[in-house]
Amino acid sequence: MITLSLVSALLFIALGGLCYTYCQLLVCRRQVRILNSRRLAAHSALQKSRMDLLEVRNRARLLEDSVSGGASAVEKLHKAISNTTFGLIDLFSRDEAFRETARKARDTHDETSQKIYRTVRTTNRALHILADTLIIGKAEKQIVSRQTVSRKTPHEH
Repeated sequence: MITLSLVSALLFIALGGLCYTYCQLLVCRRQVRILNSRRLAAHSALQKSRMDLLEVRNRARLLEDSVSGGASAVEKLHKAISNTTFGLIDLFSRDEAFRETARKARDTHDETSQKIYRTVRTTNRALHILADTLIIGKAEKQIVSRQTVSRKTPHEH
């Protein structure tokens, strides 16, 4: 009889230990799920900020390319109008002195317009570099600093 009650008591203690362990397992699984969801949320936020930065970079590049391409298109149109105008003057003018003056004016005009369009492209590029340095560089530093802080262990904070 003592053996039966001792075995029953030990079985009851083992069952209690098993129930306690199972409860701890459920608590740990819940905490792991919470931890994983927070890790994924942090990773998603980091990915979103990276994508936002990439979008800003692409927009800046698109703007720079648009201004440069627009300047090239305007320059070609300007050159076509200039060539037509000075070509007609050269073709229909009867006065040789006037033709020579028009040729000099054409050379000066072409040289000046080339300098202007080159300046537009250079200024556009400089503005892009400045924006990249000030805005995008700052955003990159913020992302990197957030990564560094999030990688530290709790006792390093």
